[in-house]
Amino acid sequence: MKIAIGSDHRGYDLKRRVVALLEKLGHEVFDKGTDGRESVDYPDFAFEVAQAVSTGKVERGILLCGTGIGMCIAANKVRGVRAAPCHDSITAEMSRRHNDANVLCLSADLLGDRLVNRMVEIWLKTNFEGGRHARRLDKIAMYEAQTGCGSVTPPSEAPSSAATSSGAPP
Repeated sequence: MKIAIGSDHRGYDLKRRVVALLEKLGHEVFDKGTDGRESVDYPDFAFEVAQAVSTGKVERGILLCGTGIGMCIAANKVRGVRAAPCHDSITAEMSRRHNDANVLCLSADLLGDRLVNRMVEIWLKTNFEGGRHARRLDKIAMYEAQTGCGSVTPPSEAPSSAATSSGAPP
C-alpha cells in the first residue's frame, strides 16, 4: 500500500519509528516532512499528506503531532479526507470499520511505541464495513460537493471575522 506520512517537530521522532514499521510491513512510504526537531507549523504537513490522499497519489496517510488533534483538524479541511484522531486500538479499528478513515492522526506525546505500532497495524489491516456506514459517508461527500467544503483557503485570503461580524457582507 502507498502511504504518505507527515509530522510536526513534536512528532518527528515517532514518525521515524513509524516509517521503519511501515517499510518493515512492506508498504511504500512517502515522507512529507518535517525533517527535524526545529519548530514548524503542523498545517503545512497535514495539508501535504491530505492532498496526497485526496488526489489518489497514496491510499492512506498518517499524521503525527503532540496530540494528533491539530493535524486532524487541518487534514479534514481537504476534500475527501476522513482523518481520525485515534488513541487506542479500538478507535483505530473503528475509524476504519465504520468511518473508512483514510488518514490516521496520532499523538507523539501521549502514546507509547508498542501501542502506536499496534494501532498502525490494526488501522492498516481493518476493512471498511460499508452498508449503513457507506450511506453516512455518502451524505458527507454530498455535503462537501454541495457546499464547496473541503477546499482549503488560507486564513490570510479568507474574509476576516471582524469584517463579517460588522453586519456588512463579506
